[in-house]
Amino acid sequence: MRDPTKTFLDTLMPLPAPDEVRRWDEDAESLGIPPLLLMENAGAAAFRVLLRHLPDLSGKRVWLFMGPGNNGGDAVCLARYLHDAGADVLVLHTHPLKKSVGAAGRHARMAKNAGVRFSPAYSPWPGDLPNCIVDGLLGTGFHGELRETIKNLVHKINAAGKDRLVLSLDVPSGLDALTGLPSPIAVRADITVTFAAAKRGLLMPRANTWVGELHVCPIGIPSAIRTMTPSSSYALLPRSLDALPSLPAETHKNNYGHILIIGGAFGLGGAAHLAARAALRTGVGLVSAAAPKASLEDIKNGWPEIMTCPISEKNQWPEKIPPALSERIRRASTLLIGPGMGRDASAAGFLKLILEYPTRLPAVIDADALMLLAKNPALLDCIRMEDILTPHPGEAAALLQCQTADVQADRFSALQALCGLQRGVVVLKGAGTLVGQTSSPPLICPCDIPQLAVGGAGDVLAGCIGGLLARNDISDLKAFAVSGMGVVLHALAGMRCAAKYPARGLLASEIADAIPNILAESGTKTTFEGWNWICSEPN
Repeated sequence: MRDPTKTFLDTLMPLPAPDEVRRWDEDAESLGIPPLLLMENAGAAAFRVLLRHLPDLSGKRVWLFMGPGNNGGDAVCLARYLHDAGADVLVLHTHPLKKSVGAAGRHARMAKNAGVRFSPAYSPWPGDLPNCIVDGLLGTGFHGELRETIKNLVHKINAAGKDRLVLSLDVPSGLDALTGLPSPIAVRADITVTFAAAKRGLLMPRANTWVGELHVCPIGIPSAIRTMTPSSSYALLPRSLDALPSLPAETHKNNYGHILIIGGAFGLGGAAHLAARAALRTGVGLVSAAAPKASLEDIKNGWPEIMTCPISEKNQWPEKIPPALSERIRRASTLLIGPGMGRDASAAGFLKLILEYPTRLPAVIDADALMLLAKNPALLDCIRMEDILTPHPGEAAALLQCQTADVQADRFSALQALCGLQRGVVVLKGAGTLVGQTSSPPLICPCDIPQLAVGGAGDVLAGCIGGLLARNDISDLKAFAVSGMGVVLHALAGMRCAAKYPARGLLASEIADAIPNILAESGTKTTFEGWNWICSEPN
């Protein structure tokens, strides 16, 4: 019988840090795979990608910018392939060729012997601008700020590349491969061909401006090496939904779990409705909502499928758990706490009662419940490994007692700090949503969907994750995997809706209602619009 969590982990795309990639290269050499061969494979892979965009290379002018390191070696290797294909090739090098050593130096000599022309990059550029520019100035090891000479060269490349194809090798020069930030400028590529694996910075949404279409090309690093030095982070992909099982022939509603939503104070019932709606659309068998009686009609909002449990005759949360709620907790499989709960003293007291409840179920903790936790951090000790916290940057800042700008400036560090506060899974929402848990490598959803920046979208995500967590048919999935799948499902539904409303105007309820069609397409070869900029090349 398959392990669904392992199936999920197998769908992830590794995102090694620059030092991990360097370790892969060193270990490959220790196995007897020479750097010269890896560089040859990189040049050949880049040539195949370029050929797709410029199928008729004969007579096309191509300038390749060669830096002093291995990235420059990849460029001159590619130059040799282009020259043999009939292109008019010129390599513009930033350092004297006689100073090129190792594999890069050998490839430079091979290219020159094969007839490739070379010229200093800082000399006046010859003649008309080319049809294509290849950036091989700086690789994944670059960090810090560009030297003035390189910065000026990058500006010139960007100016020249406005009306022609620009291809970067491994990483656009000037872009930090770990953070995805320019330093302070980077080559603006139409295509980036990255080798062995995608680098974390390339998949940060803020890097899209510089990366363009990303191709991930294997170059012969054995899987044993990648296993010995695993990546420190991974990317979520549409195929991450493949861990969901197919529907059995004979089934009933109890096979798919029962989620109990605690939220929706008076005047805030819409948030709990959206969470309940998303949970139903995600495939949970039963949904109940518990709230003060006056809120229940708003929570149902005409949806008879949402069962309700009145827990107070007043417009506030009770001071003890009522018997009716105890019975719902006994029958449910998962809690979702917080959407529209409010932040007054009665909500704070009731949250404490729920979190400390002796037979409490695994819970998704969202929205107002997170802000209440920030005001009473001692309650973080009640969070269990099977619980999931889903803060947006503002809620994350409240939990960390810092500014929202601090969270956004370094989201990976913020995620790590949030994981350190408690034992559960953290889903840090926003462009490039992150999923983390202590002792697990962080996951990134490499998407920025402006249309999702709308009230209620976070409630839909919480309901999406809660609905999956409640489903008995995937109860073997760990909370970490469920969180990742929920993020992917929500992103894909958002993309589908964004295609319909490209200039905004999307409703959160429409995101929830798009979920079933995305689920129907999971596990198929369907191409999901919006994720196509990541192209994994075959071995």
